[in-house]
Amino acid sequence: MTSVSERFAQLRDRGECALIPFITAGDPSLETTAAALRSLDQNGADFIELGVPYADPLADGPTIQAAATRALARGTKLDDVLKLLTDVSPEISAPIILFTYYTPILNRGVERFLKDIKGAGAAGLVVPDLPLEEADSLLKPAAEIGIEVTLLIAPTSPVERMEAIAQQSQGFIYLVSVTGVTGMRTQMQTRVADVLIQVREVTDKPVGIGFGISGPEQAKQVKGWGADGAIVGSACVKLLADGDEATAVKNLGDFCRSLKAVLTA
Repeated sequence: MTSVSERFAQLRDRGECALIPFITAGDPSLETTAAALRSLDQNGADFIELGVPYADPLADGPTIQAAATRALARGTKLDDVLKLLTDVSPEISAPIILFTYYTPILNRGVERFLKDIKGAGAAGLVVPDLPLEEADSLLKPAAEIGIEVTLLIAPTSPVERMEAIAQQSQGFIYLVSVTGVTGMRTQMQTRVADVLIQVREVTDKPVGIGFGISGPEQAKQVKGWGADGAIVGSACVKLLADGDEATAVKNLGDFCRSLKAVLTA
């Protein structure tokens, strides 16, 4: 299994900006999620973020919240997501990064959770509600088990906090492009370009920008700012929710390919 750090190093050597699409496990079904993972991998995804449905997703906007609600209503549980990963991950070359909240990790037990997701084929982990002050409780065992935990930097973070987060973040740094929740936006906040410069001054780790990229135009903008990765969530989730499942998976693959084209141009 290629680690998150290794894949970013490969992309840097080729001068490429990474494409990191996000989908919610179990929406519209686990079978569609499996097909979507394969399609994303075949159409240019360098990493894939897979959201574990959660009942109180504070960082998620309405599109992803609705997807999580639908998945939970169909009975999708963490064990279902792990089984899905176990079945599909051997076919996927893109490192899979799980996106989940801290409570499910604590409920399962930190070490057991990390071992379970590693065994299922995950390479990384994003936990948006993990406070920096408590990060060691997850980062240390994750490093021993071989899961890279990526931390988030908000555009309002003071430089001192940016540096502290950058020092601890594993794999890459997730730079949030907006204050607020996830969601598609027609324009990216240009202040993020200045924040990216500030982050570059305190670390040489890869930086992925997310929250708000809705299509190739915004992805191209993020690449132009010098980001190492473009994270696209709500737009991918919306595509999977529209129309019949086979068509939705095809549309997602086409969309992924259009994003990757501008990131390698």
